Amino acid sequence: MNLAHPFAPQCEYAFTISIELTGVRWIEPSVLGNTRAAIYAASGIVEGPRLNGRVIPMSGGDFPLLRPNGVIDFDARYMLEADDGAVIYMQNRGYRWARSPDIAEQMARNEEVDPSAYYMRVSPRFETPAGPHEWMSQHLFVGVAEKIPYANRIHYFVVL
Repeated sequence: MNLAHPFAPQCEYAFTISIELTGVRWIEPSVLGNTRAAIYAASGIVEGPRLNGRVIPMSGGDFPLLRPNGVIDFDARYMLEADDGAVIYMQNRGYRWARSPDIAEQMARNEEVDPSAYYMRVSPRFETPAGPHEWMSQHLFVGVAEKIPYANRIHYFVVL
Protein backbone atom coordinates (compact mmCIF):
# COMPACT_ATOMS: atom_id res chain seq x y z
CA MET A 1 0.00 0.00 0.00
CA ASN A 2 1.48 3.35 -1.05
CA LEU A 3 0.48 6.14 1.36
CA ALA A 4 2.37 8.88 -0.47
CA HIS A 5 0.44 12.11 -0.72
CA PRO A 6 0.65 14.09 -3.99
CA PHE A 7 1.72 17.20 -2.03
CA ALA A 8 4.32 15.43 0.15
CA PRO A 9 7.38 17.69 0.33
CA GLN A 10 10.58 16.80 -1.47
CA CYS A 11 13.90 17.53 0.21
CA GLU A 12 17.42 17.98 -1.12
CA TYR A 13 20.62 17.75 0.94
CA ALA A 14 22.17 21.22 1.22
CA PHE A 15 25.02 21.15 3.78
CA THR A 16 26.23 19.91 7.16
CA ILE A 17 27.28 22.08 10.09
CA SER A 18 29.69 20.54 12.59
CA ILE A 19 29.70 22.80 15.62
CA GLU A 20 31.81 22.65 18.76
CA LEU A 21 30.04 23.75 21.93
CA THR A 22 31.45 25.18 25.14
CA GLY A 23 30.63 27.00 28.36
CA VAL A 24 27.37 25.42 29.50
CA ARG A 25 25.54 27.38 32.22
CA TRP A 26 22.35 26.22 33.95
CA ILE A 27 19.36 27.92 35.57
CA GLU A 28 17.79 25.08 37.51
CA PRO A 29 14.99 25.26 38.11
CA SER A 30 13.93 28.51 36.54
CA VAL A 31 10.97 30.40 37.98
CA LEU A 32 8.89 28.68 35.29
CA GLY A 33 9.71 25.26 36.79
CA ASN A 34 11.89 24.12 33.90
CA THR A 35 15.65 24.05 33.47
CA ARG A 36 17.24 26.55 31.09
CA ALA A 37 20.82 26.37 29.80
CA ALA A 38 23.20 28.49 27.76
CA ILE A 39 25.75 26.73 25.54
CA TYR A 40 28.03 28.78 23.31
CA ALA A 41 29.11 28.13 19.72
CA ALA A 42 32.90 27.88 20.06
CA SER A 43 33.65 27.09 16.41
CA GLY A 44 32.55 24.94 13.52
CA ILE A 45 32.60 24.20 9.83
CA VAL A 46 29.95 24.21 7.12
CA GLU A 47 30.37 21.72 4.26
CA GLY A 48 28.09 20.65 1.46
CA PRO A 49 26.99 21.00 -2.12
CA ARG A 50 25.04 24.26 -1.50
CA LEU A 51 27.14 26.04 1.16
CA ASN A 52 30.68 25.93 2.55
CA GLY A 53 32.22 28.07 5.27
CA ARG A 54 32.54 28.26 9.02
CA VAL A 55 30.68 29.05 12.21
CA ILE A 56 31.92 32.43 13.45
CA PRO A 57 33.44 31.61 16.87
CA MET A 58 31.47 32.79 19.89
CA SER A 59 28.89 34.55 17.68
CA GLY A 60 26.03 33.05 19.65
CA GLY A 61 24.83 29.78 21.05
CA ASP A 62 21.93 27.64 22.11
CA PHE A 63 19.58 28.47 24.98
CA PRO A 64 17.71 25.18 25.40
CA LEU A 65 14.83 24.54 27.74
CA LEU A 66 14.91 21.12 29.43
CA ARG A 67 11.37 20.01 30.12
CA PRO A 68 10.50 17.78 33.11
CA ASN A 69 9.73 14.91 30.68
CA GLY A 70 13.30 15.00 29.30
CA VAL A 71 12.55 16.78 26.01
CA ILE A 72 15.10 19.46 25.14
CA ASP A 73 13.58 22.43 23.30
CA PHE A 74 16.37 24.13 21.31
CA ASP A 75 16.64 27.84 20.54
CA ALA A 76 20.05 28.38 18.92
CA ARG A 77 21.24 31.56 17.23
CA TYR A 78 24.66 32.16 15.72
CA MET A 79 26.46 33.46 12.66
CA LEU A 80 27.98 31.64 9.71
CA GLU A 81 30.58 32.97 7.30
CA ALA A 82 30.42 31.51 3.78
CA ASP A 83 33.62 30.86 1.84
CA ASP A 84 32.91 33.99 -0.23
CA GLY A 85 32.89 36.13 2.95
CA ALA A 86 29.10 36.55 3.24
CA VAL A 87 27.88 36.62 6.85
CA ILE A 88 24.67 34.65 7.48
CA TYR A 89 22.52 34.81 10.63
CA MET A 90 20.99 31.49 11.65
CA GLN A 91 18.23 30.68 14.11
CA ASN A 92 17.61 27.01 14.86
CA ARG A 93 14.59 25.66 16.74
CA GLY A 94 14.05 21.98 17.43
CA TYR A 95 13.77 19.06 19.82
CA ARG A 96 15.91 16.30 21.25
CA TRP A 97 14.77 13.40 23.40
CA ALA A 98 16.27 10.05 24.27
CA ARG A 99 14.45 6.79 23.61
CA SER A 100 15.29 5.56 27.15
CA PRO A 101 16.42 7.00 30.50
CA ASP A 102 19.80 5.24 30.17
CA ILE A 103 20.46 6.95 26.84
CA ALA A 104 19.45 10.32 28.32
CA GLU A 105 22.01 9.82 31.12
CA GLN A 106 24.75 8.91 28.62
CA MET A 107 24.00 12.03 26.58
CA ALA A 108 24.01 14.22 29.71
CA ARG A 109 27.52 12.89 30.43
CA ASN A 110 28.60 13.81 26.85
CA GLU A 111 29.21 10.18 25.95
CA GLU A 112 28.94 8.93 22.38
CA VAL A 113 25.47 7.51 21.62
CA ASP A 114 24.12 5.86 18.49
CA PRO A 115 21.86 8.37 16.63
CA SER A 116 19.07 5.77 16.43
CA ALA A 117 18.81 5.95 20.26
CA TYR A 118 17.44 9.50 20.26
CA TYR A 119 15.37 11.98 18.24
CA MET A 120 17.09 15.26 17.33
CA ARG A 121 15.54 17.45 14.63
CA VAL A 122 15.74 21.18 13.97
CA SER A 123 14.10 23.75 11.73
CA PRO A 124 16.41 26.69 10.91
CA ARG A 125 15.79 30.14 9.47
CA PHE A 126 18.46 32.17 7.75
CA GLU A 127 19.01 35.89 7.16
CA THR A 128 21.43 36.45 4.32
CA PRO A 129 22.69 39.39 2.30
CA ALA A 130 21.26 39.84 -1.18
CA GLY A 131 23.16 37.76 -3.71
CA PRO A 132 24.21 34.15 -4.09
CA HIS A 133 22.99 32.99 -0.64
CA GLU A 134 19.60 34.71 -0.83
CA TRP A 135 17.95 31.35 -1.66
CA MET A 136 18.51 30.35 2.00
CA SER A 137 16.15 33.14 3.11
CA GLN A 138 13.46 31.94 0.69
CA HIS A 139 13.20 28.25 1.60
CA LEU A 140 12.29 26.08 4.55
CA PHE A 141 14.88 23.64 5.87
CA VAL A 142 14.86 20.54 8.06
CA GLY A 143 17.93 19.47 10.01
CA VAL A 144 18.66 15.95 11.21
CA ALA A 145 21.20 16.17 14.01
CA GLU A 146 23.79 13.99 15.68
CA LYS A 147 24.85 14.66 19.27
CA ILE A 148 28.54 13.95 19.57
CA PRO A 149 30.62 14.63 22.70
CA TYR A 150 30.82 18.41 23.24
CA ALA A 151 29.52 19.06 19.72
CA ASN A 152 26.61 18.68 17.30
CA ARG A 153 26.66 17.67 13.65
CA ILE A 154 23.52 18.76 11.81
CA HIS A 155 22.67 17.71 8.26
CA TYR A 156 20.39 20.27 6.56
CA PHE A 157 17.90 19.54 3.82
CA VAL A 158 16.13 22.25 1.85
CA VAL A 159 12.40 21.68 1.28
CA LEU A 160 11.78 22.10 -2.43
